[in-house]
Amino acid sequence: MVRTTVMADAMVMSRLKALAKERGVSLATVVREALEDKAKEYRPKQTWIGMFDSGAPSDVAGTLAVERVPVEDR
Repeated sequence: MVRTTVMADAMVMSRLKALAKERGVSLATVVREALEDKAKEYRPKQTWIGMFDSGAPSDVAGTLAVERVPVEDR
């Protein structure tokens, strides 16, 4: 684990401490769980999608079509 310092509003800290006491765990445990939950939600933006435009209309069906050739004809 990595040790860090976090600045938080007094009211938020009060609620977190109350939650930790109610659950019978440490404040550090509550904070770690909250950080883990938030990190699970993170999805990096995919900025490359739509970055390039050929200007020509695309035919997705035509682009994705695959010609199937029987094995004996290969």
